[in-house]
Amino acid sequence: MAAVVYRGPRDLRVEQIPVPRIGANELLVRVATCGVCPTDIKKIHHGTVPPPRVFGHETAGTIVKLGALVRSFRVGDRVALHHHVPCLDCHACRHRAFAQCANYKRTGITAGFEPAGGGYAEYVRVMPFVLPGVVKIPARNTFEEGAMLEPVNTVLKAVERLNLLSGDRVMVAGQGPIGLMFTRLLALRGIRVLATDLFENRLRLARKLGAKWTAKPDVVHQLSTINHQLGDQRSVARGPLSLSRITHHASRLDAVIVAVPVDALVKQSFELLRGGGQVLLFAHTKRGADFPVDLARICVDEVDLLGSYSADFTLQKHVARLVFNRQLDVRPLITHRFPLAETAAAVELAANPTPESLKVLVSPSP
Repeated sequence: MAAVVYRGPRDLRVEQIPVPRIGANELLVRVATCGVCPTDIKKIHHGTVPPPRVFGHETAGTIVKLGALVRSFRVGDRVALHHHVPCLDCHACRHRAFAQCANYKRTGITAGFEPAGGGYAEYVRVMPFVLPGVVKIPARNTFEEGAMLEPVNTVLKAVERLNLLSGDRVMVAGQGPIGLMFTRLLALRGIRVLATDLFENRLRLARKLGAKWTAKPDVVHQLSTINHQLGDQRSVARGPLSLSRITHHASRLDAVIVAVPVDALVKQSFELLRGGGQVLLFAHTKRGADFPVDLARICVDEVDLLGSYSADFTLQKHVARLVFNRQLDVRPLITHRFPLAETAAAVELAANPTPESLKVLVSPSP
């Protein structure tokens, strides 16, 4: 079968490798489509794991072969896959820190070599310990919607970490695919969202998905209008103002979600929060970075600095309802589709988005 094999930093090659052989409790799935995820981009660009591997973990496809002991699925089932499933019993799981579970850190889907998701290949083997994470796709829904379950899960997990009430004000910094998912999920809960991004077309989509206000990162046009909408009646200067001046002129925010790996936004987030507010980091996955924090903001002002990483297995039924019922309609978020042979180009586009690009998919099967 054809597969895109990682052979080293920025070195992806289309190769012929054997179709995976499955065991008695496993599945063989023909991949229909697979999303390009920033975590895989980091591994591919920076060589953080040794080759060879076949990446791709936001995967949906069709079951083409069952192990002899598998009873919950049938050949022909259209399914979405989850490559990590926690044990639900260890110390980390009992504290709902599922991404810290040793079992969760094992990858249970592979096309060959060291398991790494395998979605950039024609077929994948699904191992027994991740079978609980396999979700059947309803007939009315597409494979592409199925492939979006995993990233939506990661966003919903992060939202659940925040202590928010309906009517609260939250800024979502960055309106790429992840940021737009945050905007929609928060809007569904009655949260008033200020969405920020460099690209105007993303801000337009954010408004369609429920953002109450939108702004460029460095400028808030007509801040006086925003202050009025936020309920702050104080007199302020008119015209374009930097977001940091909201600290002085606008009602403070209840939370800020930083969905892009920009350190300056973290500092800005602390300036925008009210006492008791929360900053949630979703994209700062590169280790070793130092960042100055006014510790009195955390202690005296009781501001929380949180992180959220990867998915929450216990939310997958809720996520499936949101996506398959199209309360969170992921279809407008998908802008580019590449054949398997052009996976390297797909990864580059996802790593260097254009104003027109959002979610990028690779489709091994026509």
